[in-house]
Amino acid sequence: MNSSPRDRIEQWTDHAVAAPPNEQESSIVTSPSAAARTPASVAPLLRRVLLYNGVVALAIAVVGGAIGALQSGWRGVGAALLAAALTAVFLGLTSVSILVAHRLAGGDGTSPVFYAVILGTLLVKFVIFFIAMTALRYADVVDPLVFGLAVVAAVLGSLVGDAVAMMRTRVPYVSDVALPGDRADG
Repeated sequence: MNSSPRDRIEQWTDHAVAAPPNEQESSIVTSPSAAARTPASVAPLLRRVLLYNGVVALAIAVVGGAIGALQSGWRGVGAALLAAALTAVFLGLTSVSILVAHRLAGGDGTSPVFYAVILGTLLVKFVIFFIAMTALRYADVVDPLVFGLAVVAAVLGSLVGDAVAMMRTRVPYVSDVALPGDRADG
């Protein structure tokens, strides 16, 4: 007995978590158990962001150090190295805190634990930044111009690194779909 397409759609929407009536028509599984088997993770993206930000910090240290040496000698080198180190720490803390928060919250991005870790890290970064800027305000070991330009260059470079990492990393849009060819675990 053939049913109309409208009847089949109504039947399928009545059982939202069940597979379509004819399994051969759809290779997409939308059951909750499929969601448990294939969680979406941002870990590959954040690992790539950490790698690219490390490369940016190293480039800022080398290029900024060379320009700083030409600008104001060892004070310029120290300023560029310090700027590269601080930006690497701050940018790394952001990515690491998201990875840790994701793990502690069990992959639930809406969990209060997730937001507590992220906001706690943000607070720590503010305190470190305030202490570092207060300590460097009147320090004679760094050239403020070289330091400022190196920080700006590092932030812009990290933005480019984040964009490139986002474009090159394959992260699924949804976590509750098993694609054809995916192995069913369980």
